[in-house]
Parts: sequence; structure tokens; C-alpha cells
Amino acid sequence: MAAEASRAGDTIQIHDSAPMNYWQLNAFFLAAVAVVGFLAVAKSRRAMPWLAIAGTLGILLLVTAVFDNVMIGIGLVGYDTTKISGVFIGIAPLEDFGYAVAAAVLLPSVWLLLPGRPREEP
Repeated sequence: MAAEASRAGDTIQIHDSAPMNYWQLNAFFLAAVAVVGFLAVAKSRRAMPWLAIAGTLGILLLVTAVFDNVMIGIGLVGYDTTKISGVFIGIAPLEDFGYAVAAAVLLPSVWLLLPGRPREEP
């Protein structure tokens, strides 16, 4: 992806020959999350809490659907239609839900990778 910069007045504009779309951006972050998730499964002595992750993911997806639709509906957020897939949940593009998936996997994975504190005896 080659980028070319040109100076127009006091601002620098980047002219990109191949603009990134939202799925490519999601893929970049979700790949990093997958690596952390695999490390957590491989290195942790504790079991991955799959049921809790699935429940959390369901709640995050529901909340994302509600609030993204509200924010897009009132004009707070907008998307370049040339960079989205065209698949929607309500008026929210499907790509917007990648962040909920990332959060539901990344946070418990990092938690499992952090060293535990020794328990204090009462």
C-alpha cells in the first residue's frame, strides 16, 4: 500500500492508492487479539472461561447494536460507504461489531496471562 504525500497550503494530504476498508482494519486488530488469545490458552495454567466469554460477547454485541444504531441514527457517527461491506444490523455496519468481539476475547486473555498474586492467609 503505497502512499504519496502532497502539500496543500498549511496541511499535508495523504493520497493513498489503495485505501483501507473497515474489514481490513478489523482484521489487523482481530489478528493481534487472536495471537494474545492463543498465548493465553497455551501458557495459562487456568482454564479459559469460555462460558463467561460467550455470555459477555452476547451482551457486548447487544449493547453495541443498540448504541451504534442510536449514535448513527442521530448523526453522531458516520461511515464512508465505499469502505464498508454493505451488511447492516439495523443501520450499523457489520464491521462495527469487530471491536466487541475483540474486547470479549482480549480482556480475559490478558487477565489469564497476568501473574496471579499470592493469597494472604487470614
